[in-house]
Amino acid sequence: MRILIVYGTTEGQTRKIAEFVADIVREHGHEAALFDASAVAETAPARCQAAILAGSVHMGRYQSALVHHARAWHEQLNAMPSVFISVSLSAAGNDPHERSEIDEIAQTMLRDTGWHADATLHAAGALKFTQYDFFKRWIMRAIAKQHQADASKDSDTEYTDWSAVKAFVESFLAKLPTGDSTKAG
Repeated sequence: MRILIVYGTTEGQTRKIAEFVADIVREHGHEAALFDASAVAETAPARCQAAILAGSVHMGRYQSALVHHARAWHEQLNAMPSVFISVSLSAAGNDPHERSEIDEIAQTMLRDTGWHADATLHAAGALKFTQYDFFKRWIMRAIAKQHQADASKDSDTEYTDWSAVKAFVESFLAKLPTGDSTKAG
C-alpha cells in the first residue's frame, strides 16, 4: 500500500518525525511517499491509499502550506484512512490547560479544512536554540523556564517521545485494509 506522508516544519523536528514515520511505514512493508508540504504536488493523494499528515504549532497555527493541502485534499483524505500528527512543545508537559489548547488548535485546523482525520497524535517537539535568532531564542528561553526546562544553554533539546510516535503509526497501519489494494498510478 502506498502511504502519503506530508509534513510542515519550521525548525526541522517535524521533518525528523515524518522521516521516522516513513521508516516505520517501510518496515511494515508499505511504500512511503514522503513530502515537505511546501514542495508536494497537488495530485499526490490520487496515487495513495492512506495518508499521514504532520505539522508543528507555532503561534497557534500550523504551516500554511500544510493547511492549504489539507483544505485542497480534504475530500480525498476523508475517503481514505488518514491521521494527523500535531507537533508542539506543549505536548511535552502535563498541564491540562495547555493540552486542551493544543487539542483545540488541531481540531480548529481540521474543522477549517474539512478534513476528518481518523486520529490525532500530539507529539512533543524540540527546543532548537542553535537555529533561533536572538529574539526567538529570548522568547523560547522564557517559555522553557515556564515549563522548568533547562534554557540556560544554547544547545538543542529534543522532547519527542519516539515510542509514542511508533505506537501511533503502528496502530494506524494495523487498521489498514489488508491484501492488494494498491492503485495503478
